[in-house]
Amino acid sequence: MTRFGYTLMTEQSGPKQLVDYAVSAERVGFDFEVSSDHYFPWLSSQGHAPYAWSVLGAVAHATERVELFTYVTCPTIRYHPAVVAQKAATLQILADGRFTLGVGSGENLNEHVVGKGWPTVARRQEMLQEAIQIMRELFTGELVDWKGEYFEVDSARLWDVPDAGVPIAAAVSGDRSVEKFALLADHLIAVEPNKELVDSWHDARRATGLPGDVRVIGQIPVCWDPDRDAAIARAHDQFRWFAGGWAVNSDLPTTAGFDGATQFVRPEDVTDSIPCGPDLDAIVDAVREYWEAGFTDIALVQIGDESQDLFFKEAAEPLLDKLRTASQ
Repeated sequence: MTRFGYTLMTEQSGPKQLVDYAVSAERVGFDFEVSSDHYFPWLSSQGHAPYAWSVLGAVAHATERVELFTYVTCPTIRYHPAVVAQKAATLQILADGRFTLGVGSGENLNEHVVGKGWPTVARRQEMLQEAIQIMRELFTGELVDWKGEYFEVDSARLWDVPDAGVPIAAAVSGDRSVEKFALLADHLIAVEPNKELVDSWHDARRATGLPGDVRVIGQIPVCWDPDRDAAIARAHDQFRWFAGGWAVNSDLPTTAGFDGATQFVRPEDVTDSIPCGPDLDAIVDAVREYWEAGFTDIALVQIGDESQDLFFKEAAEPLLDKLRTASQ
């Protein structure tokens, strides 16, 4: 069964609004909720970047059923992995076992703020690999000392450890990252409906005797609105950065950089990759690529803070019905 989620988009909404949207998303029937973890929005027009972990703590208490994910946090530069382990363990207790720690190698946009530079992607993946190992050790509740290539941990112990542990989902993009993380993480996160990538992840785990059929979590932006022209304008204003692709998106350091890089992206370019307007069947067709590629969990991003209440009121429930029927 395919599960459908809602994205708490910290780049486009304030902290109190995000908690309200989390409650609404649970009420209308979403299966899970993912939260971005940003220090900057992608574009200045989005206008927000609250601290995701505070928001998720409030969401854990305001909701009862939905699963919660970071999508994703980077436990290597802005955060030390020992600190992320403590945050994740605490959140798992608050969420009564509903939390999965989604991790990735980060974006310059968020990590540059602590002044530690921006390593190459190969170096960032090595750092993430070591960070996951450290967090696994800390989740045992035992005393941990660690001296690795990138991190040191000095007599650290988590004193509040959830009984069920903290599952880890790792964001991957190609064969090199599959090789590094398939055996370290519990679940897969990917940003494109790439069946070869999903199959490669399963094959790598099966080859070593690990369960192959794990969760595969994806995300897709949509811009539902009863007025298609308004939807296109909003998507272009706030989500044209999406057209750059992750090879570009991971390296730009500021919203000004994204404004410059996307100045020639046209509204029609945005609609090539994001379904816009009132047609729910068009959204279903866009999401279909993910479950056909083997994704088990697909989170929707409804673009625009100002559109959320109307989306929940008029579109969310019929859209979920259509998605569940089509994915059976």
